[in-house]
Amino acid sequence: MSSAISAAGDPGSVATEDTAPEATRIGGPAAEHPYRFLLRYGAHTTRRTVEAAARATGAAWWSTARRPWAAPARTALWVSTMLDRAEPRWHLQNRVTLETDFARLRDFTLDEHRGDDVVPTLVLPPQAGHSSTVVDFAPGQSQLTSIRETGLTRLYALEWRAATSATKRVTITDYLEVVDRSIRRMGGRANLVGDCQGGWLAAIYATLHPERVHTLTLAGAPIDFHAGDSVIAASTAALSGRLGMAPYRALVAANGGNMSGAAVLGNFLMIQPQAEIARQLQLLAHVEDPEHVRRYRVFEDWFKHTQDVPGAFYLWLVDNLFRRNRLVRGELEVDGRPARLSAIDCPVFLLAGATDHITPPEQLFAIADHVSTPAAQITRRTAAGGHLGLFTGHKALHEDWPALMAQVYRHSTRGIVGVA
Repeated sequence: MSSAISAAGDPGSVATEDTAPEATRIGGPAAEHPYRFLLRYGAHTTRRTVEAAARATGAAWWSTARRPWAAPARTALWVSTMLDRAEPRWHLQNRVTLETDFARLRDFTLDEHRGDDVVPTLVLPPQAGHSSTVVDFAPGQSQLTSIRETGLTRLYALEWRAATSATKRVTITDYLEVVDRSIRRMGGRANLVGDCQGGWLAAIYATLHPERVHTLTLAGAPIDFHAGDSVIAASTAALSGRLGMAPYRALVAANGGNMSGAAVLGNFLMIQPQAEIARQLQLLAHVEDPEHVRRYRVFEDWFKHTQDVPGAFYLWLVDNLFRRNRLVRGELEVDGRPARLSAIDCPVFLLAGATDHITPPEQLFAIADHVSTPAAQITRRTAAGGHLGLFTGHKALHEDWPALMAQVYRHSTRGIVGVA
């Protein structure tokens, strides 16, 4: 892998899939045996790619054989659908209440709920080359809706904007500051929800400002970056073990000071080429099925619309988290301040994907061994699918998120002792 950030997306076969490929087990953490792991993963992926291509090609040819006279028109429609991309957008009504060069705070609170007696909730989407709209993926397929319907009606989300030449020097300090400004604007204390790359950011913020975090919910978030069987951990260990940060600095320099979102997308495709091939061939087989095309467009519009990541921020997280794993080791400092997970003592809720090949459950659940939260106030839940399914999958949105956030709600009404 040329980039350590590959943890925001999971190029599954269609947007509504909750499944993910079986994990590649090698008998130990991938970061400890990177070359062995990558060889095994490469062989595994090649086999899966051939199998997926064979299945999807068979379906496509069968559709063509039944109506050969329609093949030219179907092929033209297939190509145009693949190439016709739209910018992803927010679906729920919201308003921007804070804006910086690299972030926007969006308020999803309905007018009739602005006075509700409940602690506000702030969602931190991933920041890894894709739009933050993944938390409001599609009508009826929205993490924000799932959260709001549990009673957490005072709801906000940060939107990470595409990096530009003006924001290439934005740092981890800037990201933490905008989280702090957002929570202050929301009233000074919030339920913090962090998805994937937004999860470690939420955890670091909670170590530095525990008084402002009422509850901490993390989903598919790497905390111990070297745990489990992760192709990202293995590729980072293999690349930086010999060359240090030089390859990552070169990537940023080649893109004018920012990490290219297109390069991040390329890494996603390299991790699971079989999913990309199958998705496009499945489209050919079902190109005249309006519902299949609709779901295809929803996913592709989000997945293929990339945005750059600020270069300084990217290099910091690769070096300190992906490479050196300083957060879980108790070695991380931000502007001279120690960021110790032991400073977190609020209720903690953790949601992992059983077949998540991007962030294995071990990487997330490791936080439970380091926080000061009583064991009885740490909730672990494992969803049935993979990484992106945690945020867009039907089962996760209708079963896992409601169950977790209902518990958060019970901690968040004004009648509970300790609520600010």
